[in-house]
Amino acid sequence: MHRSLLLSSAALAAFVSAAAAPETVVVSATRTPQPLEVTGTSMSVITADAVESRQIDIVADALAQTPGITSVRNGGVGQNADILMRGAEAGQTLVLVDGVRINDPSATSGFALLGDVLANGIDRVEVLRGPQSTLYGSDAIGGVVNIITARGGADAFKAEAEGGSFDTQHVNAAASGTLASLEYGAAADYFVTNSISAADSKNGNREPDGYHHFGATGNLRWQATDTLSIDARAWYTRARDSFDGYPPPAYTFQDTHQYGDNALLALYGGANFVVLDGRFTNRLAITTTDANRTTHDVIEDFAAKGRDTRLEYQGVFELDRANELSFGAETRQTSLTSSTIYDAAPTRGSDRINGLYAQWQTALFEHLTLTSGARYDDDREFGGHTSYKLAAAWQPLDGTTLRANIGSGFKAPSLYELFSPYSNPLTKLKPETATGWEAGGDQTLGPVEASLTYFERRTANQIDFFSCFGVSSAACALRAMQGGYYFNVDRSRARGTEIALAADVTDTLKLEANYTNLSDADLATGLQLARRPHDSANGVVTWRALVQLTVGAEVAFVGSRFDDPGHFTALDGAARVKLFAAYDLTDAVQLFGRIENAGGDRSEPVAGYGAPGRAFYAGMRTRL
Repeated sequence: MHRSLLLSSAALAAFVSAAAAPETVVVSATRTPQPLEVTGTSMSVITADAVESRQIDIVADALAQTPGITSVRNGGVGQNADILMRGAEAGQTLVLVDGVRINDPSATSGFALLGDVLANGIDRVEVLRGPQSTLYGSDAIGGVVNIITARGGADAFKAEAEGGSFDTQHVNAAASGTLASLEYGAAADYFVTNSISAADSKNGNREPDGYHHFGATGNLRWQATDTLSIDARAWYTRARDSFDGYPPPAYTFQDTHQYGDNALLALYGGANFVVLDGRFTNRLAITTTDANRTTHDVIEDFAAKGRDTRLEYQGVFELDRANELSFGAETRQTSLTSSTIYDAAPTRGSDRINGLYAQWQTALFEHLTLTSGARYDDDREFGGHTSYKLAAAWQPLDGTTLRANIGSGFKAPSLYELFSPYSNPLTKLKPETATGWEAGGDQTLGPVEASLTYFERRTANQIDFFSCFGVSSAACALRAMQGGYYFNVDRSRARGTEIALAADVTDTLKLEANYTNLSDADLATGLQLARRPHDSANGVVTWRALVQLTVGAEVAFVGSRFDDPGHFTALDGAARVKLFAAYDLTDAVQLFGRIENAGGDRSEPVAGYGAPGRAFYAGMRTRL
């Protein structure tokens, strides 16, 4: 059936809620609502139902269950958590909440603090793999994670409370609905745990490194007229995490009394207006992300503040039923202030990037969709950069999609890399750049859905830290006190295969599984990149044993890998099993419980860091 490429926001809501809708609609691939099958890209969609049924508290844990992603957490809940998408570095994946960047502009490489991102008021999470700078600009080398919170629809309220091992307590409440011309969504959560020692207990560390978290989110849309709507969104997290360090006199990794405070506020304000009978959609928005981090030992020994402000315009023009043009302009200002007790003066810096982009999407012969796009960014620090994207999706048969795309990505040097005492003293840093391509297919046969993707990406000008230990040079003479500096040198390659399968085996039994085979290497040394497994796999089985009772099991496997680029420290493979169950007492009240790491696998996720052992949790949720 021939379909228009442009779907208005109202049409998207109707499409998603229609019981008979056969397609998954996504917004991240093209920044416009599209059926997934026409985007030509490899994506995963994590729904709110999946998060709830599998009893997932931390978004990074949900991301780790999707193909191509490795999640690395330094110990228990609340410790630093990174995602490595298709072998990319942590700061090379862009993370959004309702279209607002939550990558921390004050972090060393500008990564998102995913350890503080809990599943709070989420409608779905879209995971877009591969370089995506044409539409998203800097930081989208590995891909994009877009967390979309709930808003609108029928009035609904839900709340849940749980507790369990490590003195864990978690309370979450969310409401969404529609009041006349106002769509709303809001949620708040509180999480506290004593957790485990960040430094592995097998090395004699016994002090728990606890975690306290509060989060809130709001999402409003006011339909002012038939052609004008106003959006206001907010995302806030505040957390305190205890961690371990390297105290004297041994300076080995062990229990300490250090802790950190992290706060992040992301705001969005925008207006949407349509003209030409709905064929021309316009969006004007301003977004701000404020990050504030401190760490404490006996006294505050580190502080960092970062701000990312973006003004953007996007237009979407439907030329006819088969052709859509998207275009836009953005200006982005970032700033950093950081200091340690050892600094003579605080580190201060700022940067501005201005960007223009355009994308054309056309449908040919009813079953072939082609997409092409280009972007130009002008950075105050490193100059201009051009990105591109080409994609094709073909449905030769009902239920069959063949797809391919090629695109480029870049990551501007972080403010810390540019302006800290470890900045390059002789040469301006260049942006990290990447080119990636993929080809694959999706097949639906009755209740079975299968996907196969081959991908490859090459990254150049990777930024690394150069150690001046034992080195005599002009640059090291200028960085003698710091012991080194950031520089462009590394080139890397990542390629592999992703396989995903979902099947409704019976009316009550559902199976999902995926496998990733990743071959990556630092092209300067030929060695596998640190902490990237060659093999990883996930599987989950959910069985509705009774009308009121659902039970399930989940397994996550991460293969062996090396903790460091030089391959001096190996990390064992790990397989962790989770068992979960939920029982409906009434239509409005449900009891649930789970056993995490049921097999008790204590393999270190990072050398020297501990992993939680077997843990038990139970709780109750209600829906109104």
